[in-house]
Amino acid sequence: MGNTFDDPVRVFATCAGRLSAQMEHQWLLSDPASDQTEHQRDIVLEVLAAMTPEGQESRIMGWRLEAKVAHAALLQSATFRNSPWAGETATRLVAQCTTLVVS
Repeated sequence: MGNTFDDPVRVFATCAGRLSAQMEHQWLLSDPASDQTEHQRDIVLEVLAAMTPEGQESRIMGWRLEAKVAHAALLQSATFRNSPWAGETATRLVAQCTTLVVS
């Protein structure tokens, strides 16, 4: 598999993790946008499942989890530490992911 920017499987795995963290954060804050985020994440997961090479499921799950943990940390910093940089970064990263799906 290629690097993060050249490998569509890794891009979709990373986005699945980010959108999962975003959705869970929205649930925590009772944000009604969680429904849209969940829908977008589900689409990313469907595409990812179709692209996943046999035998690579564990590796891809690792990428998803890494991205989820990192994105959750950004969201926590933005919300609970009032970090504008973290909030802007999280917003930008999710926007990059949502451009991959038409919902």
